[in-house]
Formats: sequence, structure tokens, C-alpha cells
Amino acid sequence: MRITQEGDYALRVVRYLFLYGNCGRVEAKVISEQENIPLRFLLKLLRKLVAAGVIKSYRGSGGGYATLNQPKDITLRQVIEAIEGPININRCLLNPDLCNLKRAETCDIHKALDGIQLKLIKELDAVNFEQIIKAK
Repeated sequence: MRITQEGDYALRVVRYLFLYGNCGRVEAKVISEQENIPLRFLLKLLRKLVAAGVIKSYRGSGGGYATLNQPKDITLRQVIEAIEGPININRCLLNPDLCNLKRAETCDIHKALDGIQLKLIKELDAVNFEQIIKAK
């Protein structure tokens, strides 16, 4: 599994909103400048985070973006999956029909990778933004 640049930006945006947006909304332009993310790219990923229910957008005068939950309630996994989709380290883990050998149910490699994937998901679920902010 590889986290893309967009996934990395999304993690930074959510962290930024928790650090500086808890008292209100933050405009996309401010986030873009402070986190050094191209505005057009940022707007695209903000839409994904809104659609996933990680953040909320507000239109009009005084509009911007804000978090919906407390930092302890948002995990790394939630943000990564909002941008990257379901976490899978091999395509046959997402869909056994994609196994080239057509034996996902009996494949030793499949079983080993499945265990690793479950551990990765568990680890990403175990880290929330409260922990990240406190580690600052």
C-alpha cells in the first residue's frame, strides 16, 4: 500500500483544521497557503473529505471548512480511506476473483498478506488526531 500525495495532504489538512479551526471555519485559501498545497488540488481533496463526513464545508460570507468531530474521533484510517479508498495491499484481498491463479481461498500468500493487511488497518484505526496533536 502506498499513500499518495493527495492522501498525505489530506492528513495535513485535517491536522491543520484541528489545530487552527476549532474556533471556527478556515477558508481553503488560508489552508492552501499555510500547508503549501496548490489551491485547485486542495479544493478537490476537500470535496472528498466532505463527502466522507470527515469535515464540513460552509458556503457564503464567513464560509470555509471545519471539523465535524473531536480529534479523538477521527483516525488516520478514516482520512486515508476518504481519499485513497479501501485499504488493500493486494488486489486479490479486495476481490478474490482478481487472483491470477484463481485460488485465493487456498493461497498461502493470500492468507499471509490478509493478516498483514488486517494489522495495518488496526494500526491506522488506533491512531487518532488527538494523539497526533498531543505529540506535537
